[in-house]
Amino acid sequence: MVGAGFAGVGCVRRLERELAAAEADVTLVTPFAYQLYLPLLPQVASGVLTPQSIAVSLRRSRKYRTRIIPGGAIGVDLASKVCVVRTITDELVNEPYDYLVLAPGSVTRTFDIPGLTDHAFGMKSLAEAAYLRDHVITQLDLADASHDPAERASRLQFVVVGGGYAGTETAACLQLLTHNAVKRYPRLDPALIKWHLIDIAPKLMPELGDKLGRSAQEVLRRRGIEVSLGVSIAKAGPQEVTFTDGRAVPTRTLIWTAGVAASPLIATLGAETVRGRLAVEAELNLPGNDGVFALGDAAAVPDRAKGEAGAVCPPTAQHAMRQGKVVADNVIATLRGRPLRPYVHKDLGLVVDLGGTDAVSKPLGIELRGLPAQAVARGYHWSALRTGVAKARVLTNWTLNAVAGDDFVRTGFQARRAAKLKDFEYTDSYLTTEQVRAHLKGSGSDVSGSEGSGFEGSGPDQE
Repeated sequence: MVGAGFAGVGCVRRLERELAAAEADVTLVTPFAYQLYLPLLPQVASGVLTPQSIAVSLRRSRKYRTRIIPGGAIGVDLASKVCVVRTITDELVNEPYDYLVLAPGSVTRTFDIPGLTDHAFGMKSLAEAAYLRDHVITQLDLADASHDPAERASRLQFVVVGGGYAGTETAACLQLLTHNAVKRYPRLDPALIKWHLIDIAPKLMPELGDKLGRSAQEVLRRRGIEVSLGVSIAKAGPQEVTFTDGRAVPTRTLIWTAGVAASPLIATLGAETVRGRLAVEAELNLPGNDGVFALGDAAAVPDRAKGEAGAVCPPTAQHAMRQGKVVADNVIATLRGRPLRPYVHKDLGLVVDLGGTDAVSKPLGIELRGLPAQAVARGYHWSALRTGVAKARVLTNWTLNAVAGDDFVRTGFQARRAAKLKDFEYTDSYLTTEQVRAHLKGSGSDVSGSEGSGFEGSGPDQE
């Protein structure tokens, strides 16, 4: 199994439940032995939730028997049925397989913008969210201690790029963090704190529709967040960001959430892709490769529920979780000589938590705002958490934060180490198809007669 996100974990859990121990060995390769609940990452960055509460352990299952290899898949030889894994200690391991399920997820989509990867922060991992919280509070501390007006101005301005769900929620939640924290800094003028949310698209979260999109935008503007649409970043520096409309904003905080791209692992396979995502059948199998399946962010899964030619499922947790179950059933069907079933699921709606009592949601096409939307958003996230322990932690965190607020403590974790986009996206660690074959030949790996070891997987990026 490749990847321990929504798709991968959903698949592994179903395989563990439905397969007898003697039928197959299940192997999962992932850098971390937990499933990260990505939709709640902005609440970790803002301190509403603790990091542990959304990192759901993979070893809590009572039927747990999956072998976990701590590392990432960096290449696959489909002809030889071998997955090349780089462990967290940088050792290369060749893992043969009989059936391969690819759910390596996605990486942050970046563009060739000068200074972007050197100076922007990402919001794709637990470490990035925890680091970003420390960084934002640090800016308040340093601005409070500074006597230089220019330095204060740059430390108290924050820029978020990306008007999708991740960017909007990140800007909203972190703005609430600084709004509440500045009350503890009597030397700082709250008016100096400025948040900018920019996106090259003409609308904020267009999937919500015009009305809800405008409602979300109005909430942000009411809080003092400056929303600029049709605008992106021209260049980024350590203390200033230049927008494409010519504005130069002094800032020490540039947060990049402008979309995702399929894991670089997909490009190493030499298979057909659709906008960078692996092209698969409706049954989630890879054409021309028996026993290979793909799902989640890295796969272009036909969306049969829409009934439109060429329509593919969006890269959302809702689809990934359900695709994981279908793939597991189809792997089992292949093992037992039964027919495969296609993936069909109608999107149940969208939820956007803007922090505090603000939210917009569209469950089953019904438009909600404010507290009703907040109840739906948090109710959905809470119910989607996989374990009772995770649900208890999240509910406790929400209650404690609502009653007692935040202490605005920064841990200092990795305070003196870089934590920008280039430091978290290991996109240069993957092998090409030719490099995989050369590596297997050079390592003397003889897999031609191997029975394989079950279901292999993962990469540094997790679906």
